Amino acid sequence: MHASAESSAEERLRRIELVTDTSLAHLDVNELLREILARVRDVLDVDMATVLLLDADGEELIATAAVGIEDDVKQGVRMPVGHGFAGTVLAGREACVFDRVVDELLVSRALRDKGISSLVGAPMVADGDTIGVLCVGSFNEREFADEDARLVQVAADRIATVSQAGASRAERIAATVLQHSLLPGRLPAIPGVSMDGRYVGGADNGVGGDWYDVFRLPSGRVGIVVGDVVGHGLSAAVVMGRLRSALRAYALDDEDPARVLHKLDRKVTHFEPDAMATVCYAVYDPDAARLEFSLAGHLAPVMARPGERGEVVDAAVDPPVGVAVSKRRRRSTEIDVPPESVVCFYTDGLIERRQQPIDIGLKALCESVLCASASDVCAAVMNQLMTSASSGDDVTLLVLSR
Repeated sequence: MHASAESSAEERLRRIELVTDTSLAHLDVNELLREILARVRDVLDVDMATVLLLDADGEELIATAAVGIEDDVKQGVRMPVGHGFAGTVLAGREACVFDRVVDELLVSRALRDKGISSLVGAPMVADGDTIGVLCVGSFNEREFADEDARLVQVAADRIATVSQAGASRAERIAATVLQHSLLPGRLPAIPGVSMDGRYVGGADNGVGGDWYDVFRLPSGRVGIVVGDVVGHGLSAAVVMGRLRSALRAYALDDEDPARVLHKLDRKVTHFEPDAMATVCYAVYDPDAARLEFSLAGHLAPVMARPGERGEVVDAAVDPPVGVAVSKRRRRSTEIDVPPESVVCFYTDGLIERRQQPIDIGLKALCESVLCASASDVCAAVMNQLMTSASSGDDVTLLVLSR
């Protein structure tokens, strides 16, 4: 009898360890969690199983996937950390058995309505970080044993690893889609000049917060933006989208680049206190062939004139947006754009290399800029600087050629 029970326990453990096999790899995160929970419910012979994931602030647990109590997910159930059975599990950082469930222990109305009798909860830990709680339960009288708690913990560990990997993959996809949706398609036609741009996501960290933008202003002038939000992934891409929209709105009300960046800085400092970005905002006047720009911690553009190599424009550089510093007014720089000349805007990923002074990358950029059409300049610069030794960071290049 003892041998039979031991064999049964080993079989259950083996089946739990197989709940995340490779046949599930094609599913998205939510479908994956539901399928795994269904398998866990069958192996443990329980009535319900649910995953509650911590929110970004670590203050609430959100019902993300469930079998047997799907209403929790449909209703968007949220549990404050520190309350209920899930809070007890998180506080103890180990699997817990609740053989007698009282109403005050529960937060979920769905569990109360179904008459849940007993629960087992286990923390979901991936790479040392607790990301949520796995909970299984029975609607009938049942006493869970230590062996059940051990199996739930094994399942929680498996689900945590798969969930984090799936979430990371989903985040990369979402960031990529968002990033490319916010980059301009066909750039506006500007009398007397050609424009072209390039964006390449970072190989090391995936898509980040680099962007470029070109738009017509009510006066007939043209707004030109190149920016770089600090960070990578979906959060950086989301902040980038907000900054892009805000800058466009401010540009409609004020064509002074320095004042536009001042307003953008106030917006970021107030509403995005953890965000920071470098930005170059320029306004080009096609009639006067003049370019006025302001730099918020951003690298100055490179300009090439006929018969001369490219040079970094001598310009004032003010702090990035989102940095709480003095209230000193931001500054602008004005330059003429002679016929046959080229102006290149870019982000640091184009010129920075590991263990190499940035001046070397700037020199390479200056040497690669030729007086030609914008598309030809983009091709020449990218061919010259995008090598196997590239930084792995996002790369953005925007060229104006007169």
